[in-house]
Amino acid sequence: MAKVLSLSAARKATVRAEERRQADENAVKFGRTKAQKTLEAAQITRANSALDGKEREPG
Repeated sequence: MAKVLSLSAARKATVRAEERRQADENAVKFGRTKAQKTLEAAQITRANSALDGKEREPG
């Protein structure tokens, strides 16, 4: 005997799988790890501090 299958549940599962696949693609394409974000923020802060320490000469 065949297993009873809810068509709405099957449709929702298909949509969920497609959305997860798209999310995984986007994560590879655009994502950065937390360590990368933290490192970049530290580098920006360091660069801004270096610039703040330099004054323009009156000209």
